[in-house]
Amino acid sequence: MFRLFVISLLGLLVAPSRMLSANESGQVDFARDVRPLLSENCFFCHGPDGEQRQADLRLDTEAGLSAVIIPGDRQQSPLVQRLISHDADEVMPPPDANRRLSAEQIEVIGRWVDQGAAWQTHWAFRPLVAPPLPAAAANPPAAPQHNPIDRFVQAGLVGSGLAPSPPAARHELIRRLTLDLTGLPPTPEEVTAFQRDADPQAYLRLVERLLASPQLGQRMAWDWLDAARYADTNGYQGDNERTMWPWRDWVVRAINDNLPFDQFTVWQLAGDLLPAATPEQILASGFLRNHMINGEGGRIAEENRVEYVFDMAETTSTVWLGLTMNCCRCHDHKYDPLTQQDYYRWFAFFNQTPVTGRGGDPQTPPNQSWPSAAQRSQQESLRDEMHRLRERQAEVAATVCERPPRPRTPQTAATPPTAVTTLPEYRQLAARATALEKQLESLEQQIPKVMVMADLPSPRETHVLERGLYNKPTTAVTAGTPAFLPNTPTAQADAPASRLDMAQWLVAADYPLTPRVTVNRVWQQFFGVG
Repeated sequence: MFRLFVISLLGLLVAPSRMLSANESGQVDFARDVRPLLSENCFFCHGPDGEQRQADLRLDTEAGLSAVIIPGDRQQSPLVQRLISHDADEVMPPPDANRRLSAEQIEVIGRWVDQGAAWQTHWAFRPLVAPPLPAAAANPPAAPQHNPIDRFVQAGLVGSGLAPSPPAARHELIRRLTLDLTGLPPTPEEVTAFQRDADPQAYLRLVERLLASPQLGQRMAWDWLDAARYADTNGYQGDNERTMWPWRDWVVRAINDNLPFDQFTVWQLAGDLLPAATPEQILASGFLRNHMINGEGGRIAEENRVEYVFDMAETTSTVWLGLTMNCCRCHDHKYDPLTQQDYYRWFAFFNQTPVTGRGGDPQTPPNQSWPSAAQRSQQESLRDEMHRLRERQAEVAATVCERPPRPRTPQTAATPPTAVTTLPEYRQLAARATALEKQLESLEQQIPKVMVMADLPSPRETHVLERGLYNKPTTAVTAGTPAFLPNTPTAQADAPASRLDMAQWLVAADYPLTPRVTVNRVWQQFFGVG
């Protein structure tokens, strides 16, 4: 998974590091060149906010904008003519708006209209397309290029009038790489060995060695745990300790085992819904249960429950879509193409949890016991011994009753004939069984219980909530993904779309956001914000 990102990040690179401006390329791109101008100067009065909108005109949608432009003819397009007007009653933005487009900016809009006024969504929502490689720079001379990413970096440097930095010293390289991949500095012996290794493949061997280190999973898990809002307590005033750490350890193992990212995604969002789900797949679904738990006295349980579902929906959106849906609890988003209807259809995927919102139990069901290897072995040993005791108790009871020995259940073994209970051997067996039961009970109390996901047997109806208030349901909705995104999963003939449908949609080969968001997150981890 993460090894793939480190070794061949180019495989998911979807846009050059530097995009040409309209002036440089000649072709105006709506999303890159025009929409930002409209957003800055026009959307306040003619955008998504219905309460601020003037003249019933929207310029943030294709339909609204098409009402004020004539593709191919700026002279006949009301939008352009209002921008260049000298009449104070006609010019837009109006003089009292304290906004003004420059002549150069108006020219960009005019050229876009003349070129056909093609509407485009934001580049992040478009299909993935591998960009053409920039030509190798000749002046200044190109730096050594080890993979195609270097070509994009080089083009960006040249366009900014910068030259590549000189190669780093070997002790700097090993320190940077070791810290990046393990979070730990190299040992003095490792630095010395790398400095003395003159083999041209020495650096690649170092990369492979660090990728095979168990510390890789621990380091790469840091950022994922932050995104997953992982914590060891509930997070409110009654901050009870919780035992979600087995889920954390699963994340580390999954990274070290190089679990494919599509499975890493599906297991965490819907591992419990997989056919014949394994304990590990169910454990992975603890991702969604990392939310805070409110045990405040007098708190309304249903309000808590809805808040937990909000958290699940919004965290999933942030981590996999790179979108902050929070605003849409109450109204359509003012900047992204998200509606309140979209929000609650997304919310419906998570609204099937049986969690009630009552109390502050940090092991609120559904949960899963996760014993260590030693605890599991001890459990099996105790259960085996208890089974043997019950069989012997049945044999002893059979001698008193002239009946043949037969297996006895715990219930019947607990109520043997009175004569049996007076036998010394039976009394010894019963005392030993009681001691084992207490020992097993004590052991099971020590075993961590991890909160995981499950769905109700009968679907819970989901409604749009007026201003996000749990007790103000309005229109009923069914589960679905944001309408503006491609290939939204649809309900089956006999059931609505499920969390599993949603998770598989996120990792579909033709879905654009998950690879972009994930690569950007890993790129930022290694290289910072560019």
